[in-house]
Amino acid sequence: MRTVLTLLLVGLMFSGVVAQRPRSIEPEEKTPAPPPAPKSVKAKYEGGVFGYNKTMEGTLTFDDENERLVFKDKKPPKEIHIPYNAIASAFADTQKRRPAAASVASAVPVIFTLPARFIKTKVRYLTIQYSDPDTKVNGITSFRLENKEILASVVATLAEKAEMTKRGDIYVKKRDDTSK
Repeated sequence: MRTVLTLLLVGLMFSGVVAQRPRSIEPEEKTPAPPPAPKSVKAKYEGGVFGYNKTMEGTLTFDDENERLVFKDKKPPKEIHIPYNAIASAFADTQKRRPAAASVASAVPVIFTLPARFIKTKVRYLTIQYSDPDTKVNGITSFRLENKEILASVVATLAEKAEMTKRGDIYVKKRDDTSK
């Protein structure tokens, strides 16, 4: 009996060793790059730039001649620009929000308005972290864009123009640490 148990124990030990062998790494599936973004895109400024506190609707434009990203409000005097070299990171963000009409309908104390509590929409944001070398101002700003495809193309185009590299789901710019 002792011999049988010893052989079973040795057999279990060897089966554990075989199961722990290194596995080959499968190559990651490459996702196709999104198409290049149009020169200007409808956007809604959500805040983050010093001096511009209110939300504004307008267009987000790639100004390649001056190497900057420009947001122009529908009203002529408002213009926000972020230089490409000031952008430290950029990423696409998605949040679920309840529309205002659903919030109002769900506040009515009737059983028939219960489904309004479950209505949510996805809101897509371009979030940019910037560090302006001229003014030494740091900040995070966000622009609300129409849909997922436009957001993906704007983020990829901005990353290419600002010379950023992809790290996970975000794009970052590597800093030069020569000045210590």
